Amino acid sequence: MDVDPDRVSTLNNSEPIKVFIVAGEHSGDLLGGKLMEALKQLHDRKIQFAGVGGAAMEAQGLNSLFPLSDIAVMGVVEIAKRLPVIIRRVYKTVGAAHLFVPDIVVIIDSPEFTHPIARRIRKHAPHIPILNYAPPTVWAWRPGRAAKMRSYIDHVMNLLPFESAAFKRLGGPPGTYVGHPIVEKLDWIDGLQTQALATRLGISSDDSVLVVLPGSRTNEVRHIIDSFTETINILHDRLDNLKIIIPVMDNVAHLVREGARSWPCPVHYVEGEEDKYAAFKLAKAAMAVSGTVTLELSLARTPMIVAYRADKIMVPILRRLITANCIAMANLILEDIVFPEFIQEKVVPENMAATLMPLFGDSNERKVQLAALDRVVDKMTSAGLIPSVQAAHVVSSFLSDNNP
Repeated sequence: MDVDPDRVSTLNNSEPIKVFIVAGEHSGDLLGGKLMEALKQLHDRKIQFAGVGGAAMEAQGLNSLFPLSDIAVMGVVEIAKRLPVIIRRVYKTVGAAHLFVPDIVVIIDSPEFTHPIARRIRKHAPHIPILNYAPPTVWAWRPGRAAKMRSYIDHVMNLLPFESAAFKRLGGPPGTYVGHPIVEKLDWIDGLQTQALATRLGISSDDSVLVVLPGSRTNEVRHIIDSFTETINILHDRLDNLKIIIPVMDNVAHLVREGARSWPCPVHYVEGEEDKYAAFKLAKAAMAVSGTVTLELSLARTPMIVAYRADKIMVPILRRLITANCIAMANLILEDIVFPEFIQEKVVPENMAATLMPLFGDSNERKVQLAALDRVVDKMTSAGLIPSVQAAHVVSSFLSDNNP
């Protein structure tokens, strides 16, 4: 790991370590909370935290400058609507960092919010090391960001195994693969039993169980649910005893239930982490909107197809900006499209159903996917340490008091 000695804080052993940490949405808050916990366990000395976060970070001692909901928005349109508020929060955060005088700054995900903060802190306090946990996906779109980050980011802590090499190739800051936080659930998932859920839902070993994941955001569900409906109708005509399980999230539950109301086979809705992963393990296959869920399915060893359809207005922009040849995280990790992807105009229900069909039997297609799922898990666990602990070690390496 490359550490610039000019960017290493010089600590006074009689003073607490001061960490300024900024997250911009719920997933970043979860990362930040675990990182803060790991830092406190790693150092005997007291650590003071300041910055922006949500419930997970506040539980570890952060008094957030403002509620995370002020800036936790996704997508170009939503960001544009909230831009005046986001700009005010950026300047408020930079001012708070100046007053706090941190030994180190850690920004987490949400580059539209966190990176303007990092640039301004670097301008006013160039000696303070700045680390980016869960950096932007420069390997997928807008690759020019990588080189620009070198001027204000000293190190990136990457969640996926190929990202450090991608940043190096694109002229970005040096990085360390610390691992995706989802792998911390692996032992629990492996030991999870499915019989209780199967009994509760009335599912037998003869049933063709499909887990359906139509997205976690309103726009994702709206753009894909009709195509999923058509796919289910085709599968129902071709498969015996087709049963559907849908893990639902509160923010989109009404849309999902409305969209699935006409499905011709039994549809079971489950909530909570335990039932979600039990459903993954119980299912023969999954039909999922692209996202982190493909990694969750990988840990549960569930064969899958992946779909995604964006707003028509955004399609020309995305096609100019996106550089990756696939979008599913599981495929990106394998650097190969093993799990079939149906993107935009390729979201064709007949083709999706035909691709799903072999996954319900003892087919070569199923065997190939099962072997690939094992490879995804192997790659995701190759960082060694627990991801949050690995990240805490990286942060500590930029402090002169870097020995626990």
